[in-house]
Amino acid sequence: MSETRAAIAERAARAGGAVAAASFREDIEVETKGGKTDVVTQADRDAQRAVIEVIRESAPEDAIVGEEEDELKTVPESGPAWVIDPIDGTNNYVRDIPVWATSVAVVEDGAAVAAANVLPALGDAYLADDSGASLNGEPISVSDRSDPETFTVCPTVWWPFDRRDEYAAACREIVERFGDLRRFGSAQAVLSMVAAGSLDAAITNVDVNPWDTVAGAYLVEQAGGVVTDLEGERWTHASRGIVASNGEAHDEVLAAARNIA
Repeated sequence: MSETRAAIAERAARAGGAVAAASFREDIEVETKGGKTDVVTQADRDAQRAVIEVIRESAPEDAIVGEEEDELKTVPESGPAWVIDPIDGTNNYVRDIPVWATSVAVVEDGAAVAAANVLPALGDAYLADDSGASLNGEPISVSDRSDPETFTVCPTVWWPFDRRDEYAAACREIVERFGDLRRFGSAQAVLSMVAAGSLDAAITNVDVNPWDTVAGAYLVEQAGGVVTDLEGERWTHASRGIVASNGEAHDEVLAAARNIA
């Protein structure tokens, strides 16, 4: 393979993002899947096909894990695989909010080796490989803040209606421990912001989907941050919850995540 997998991931994410961007803020029909806030559009499906088309040109036999249609829903434990989300943040997308991402990660034997999170409406492309992480071609790193009272932290990955007490607990933990709270509605965008130092940490205790997290978690790690599960062990695609931070006060961030429920 003459083109690196990181380059293919970027090209695939940009291709899918361009398809999604073409329908953004247009009159597009919105469907629901598993619940009232679990929405999908034709743009999601069209963008996923564009991502897959690019991947298949160079890696026709590799496994593909994707949110839409009949792609795999779990990451294989061995061999290469591509973990994709055509529009992470579809609720933002359908509300004309520009915070959404087309995400492509490459994993080998279950571990990420490259990632691309492209945010077309914002003109941002977050990339990572074994040499580090970048935003729009410039190297990035997590923030260097060490005082939790200066941290801005995001409660990410949505809590279902029957668990909104946990959402409230997550917000309480953040506002009582840290300087401020943000919520953006796209886990991949949030993790990318942690990698770039715009946010200091992100937490959730819910089961997370690989297409919502694998690329972003790898970005955080390659930017010098820490990503763990709720037990403080290194995060994997099979972990429950995700706790990502700049690493300067990870124990405090972890304590907040553990106290959600």
